[in-house]
Amino acid sequence: MRLLIGSALLAAFVITGCTTMTPEERRAIDSQTCSSYGFKRGGDGFASCLLNLELDRRAASRAQFDEMRFNNPPIIFYGNRYHRRWR
Repeated sequence: MRLLIGSALLAAFVITGCTTMTPEERRAIDSQTCSSYGFKRGGDGFASCLLNLELDRRAASRAQFDEMRFNNPPIIFYGNRYHRRWR
């Protein structure tokens, strides 16, 4: 019984840790980052910094997607055998 309760509490902590960041929160963090680099709000350098952070984030997301898609093909089980797709 204690094991069941402990595992349920652990699962609850893990699930509550999975939160997404709102666009407003992301913008605030990006603004703070660019300010820490020395850019002044409202300037061209600040806007460029925000743009570069967003482009880097999108490039990392695309790279992660490609990594998952091409390097880890799905394994399909049927019968008593498994087959890797795309190999």
